Amino acid sequence: MDLKFIKYEKRNHIAYITLNRPERMNALHPPCHIEMDGVWDDFMADKAMWVAIITGAGEKAFSAGNDLRWTAENRGIVTDALRGKGGFAGITARYDITKPIIAAVNGFALGGGFEIALACDIIIAAEHARFGLPEPRVGLMAGAGGVHRLPRHIPLKIAMGMMLTGKHVTAEEAHRWGVVNEVVAMKDLIPTAERWASEIMECSPLSVRASKEAAMNGLGMTTEAAIAKHYDLSTKLFRSKDAVEGPLAFSEKRKPNWTGE
Repeated sequence: MDLKFIKYEKRNHIAYITLNRPERMNALHPPCHIEMDGVWDDFMADKAMWVAIITGAGEKAFSAGNDLRWTAENRGIVTDALRGKGGFAGITARYDITKPIIAAVNGFALGGGFEIALACDIIIAAEHARFGLPEPRVGLMAGAGGVHRLPRHIPLKIAMGMMLTGKHVTAEEAHRWGVVNEVVAMKDLIPTAERWASEIMECSPLSVRASKEAAMNGLGMTTEAAIAKHYDLSTKLFRSKDAVEGPLAFSEKRKPNWTGE
């Protein structure tokens, strides 16, 4: 893939995605969204990729969100052709990614940067990371999912307080409110994300995908309706080789050989 603003690597079933505009605090402009669309398409299509870790270049920012300077400099020329089909960073409006995604937040995650993290399944934060939706302070709003996802992650009054003031919260505060899974020293950020990825990969990749699909699709339903709903990957799972391999490996007291099939 010909990528100018994103680093994309694959190792040991893990896709490493790095937002690579440190000179702009990894703020994203339309060409970034287009590149990220391609990255997520590739991640989903590659059967050897089981988990993604997304982070930002450097130690200052995960992503400062929308590149407002680029927007000001290019006002009037942004067309639909420059907008990512999957929303901000190709992920905030994309709901078909059933593979797990870990956000390794290495600094400021503000505006669209926080929206990217909220669209992930697990968030690991460096101790100096900060989170916020400051869009109202520049006459905008967190329209790439932030105003909807944040109140679904934390208590409503806390979410409203953050959104209506645009204030930041620390990594520890985000962890206390349940937005962040773990807070670590910067040097341990990627190793910790890799540890989480390794623990995920101890499970059947198809089981993980089926679990994510059912959990996310059932969020807006009553428990009764969610349980009764048909999920494509659940059906595929119980007809899969992994569903045979798991109990067999357990009975033989060995590690399972997952194939995702």
